[in-house]
Amino acid sequence: MNIWDDHWDFRPEDCPCDVDFVAWLDEQGIRDAAIYHFGTGGHHHVGIECARPERRNHVLAITAAPREHEAFVRLAMARPEVLRFYNAVFGDIYLLNERLVPELDVVTLFHLCEFRGPANDAYGALTDLEVLQILTRRLRPGGHALFFPGSFAWDRANDSAKDVVAAWEREGGVEPVGRFRSLLVYRKAQ
Repeated sequence: MNIWDDHWDFRPEDCPCDVDFVAWLDEQGIRDAAIYHFGTGGHHHVGIECARPERRNHVLAITAAPREHEAFVRLAMARPEVLRFYNAVFGDIYLLNERLVPELDVVTLFHLCEFRGPANDAYGALTDLEVLQILTRRLRPGGHALFFPGSFAWDRANDSAKDVVAAWEREGGVEPVGRFRSLLVYRKAQ
């Protein structure tokens, strides 16, 4: 498995997408939603914030960073009440099994195109577009997909997230809603 051997501790200036996402949920009044979150960070900000009584969103997250998952295990032991609303899976999003993904209200793909490379090809991993297509199929009509144009992979020369999102948008069935702070927001057609 192609792992990410790094760890993101929480500092708002380092992770504006997670902070802005929680603010977006609040502004939209989204409560009790099923959320798929790609990339937990060692801070687990999205999961912790969504578990708060004023939100009570249900977050399934994935990380390919062992240290981020270890931080989740420590969080689970220290604050088991968070687990009712947040679970972080250690795995490779490029091996996503559609049959194991629940129906979703919101999908975050802030790290689209950041982690896939030649090492993934060795085991038949999905492409970023295929991951996005699977998560879109699991997204309920009217549900939202959010992206982070501040990602290092958004505008790079090859395999950019911007190009993947553009190809996905051309497939139809989704519409751009606009920007919210650092995020780009789409809605699945009703």
